[in-house]
Amino acid sequence: MAGAWATFDDYTEERAGDFRAVIDTLVAELPDDSPLGPFEQACAWDSTGHSDNAVPLYREALARGLTGYKGRRARIQLSSSLRNIGQAEEGVKLLTPELDAPSDELDDAVRATLALCLSSLGRDREGLSLALGALAPHLPRYQRSMANYARELVEPGD
Repeated sequence: MAGAWATFDDYTEERAGDFRAVIDTLVAELPDDSPLGPFEQACAWDSTGHSDNAVPLYREALARGLTGYKGRRARIQLSSSLRNIGQAEEGVKLLTPELDAPSDELDDAVRATLALCLSSLGRDREGLSLALGALAPHLPRYQRSMANYARELVEPGD
């Protein structure tokens, strides 16, 4: 599977179906009840611009018990796809618990995707707060100031 994804950029938009066919062929080698199959297929649909086709596959992968790192990726990507098809509120509900999940390298992706979902709902201050909060630790300076500004966007001082 990793080899197939390594070639993704070799496929033009016109050949997106060919890429998805490669993923489908690899998925066919997995056990029928594997949560990885629908996850990889969802990723392929999503990556080729078809969030609407990806959503049910992400849901299936999670329903089959996809957990851990790929489970978190599925929730992030599902939330993004939901936003793309006009269901940002569901994306917010799905990702908000991830803010309290054990920390990993996907923390900033959670916050960025959640910020986009919030913005789609007209909740720009909350989204900006999340984005600034995610960015602040990566800045060479002004970390404390940016973290404070992020907090003040949603918890204005007296």
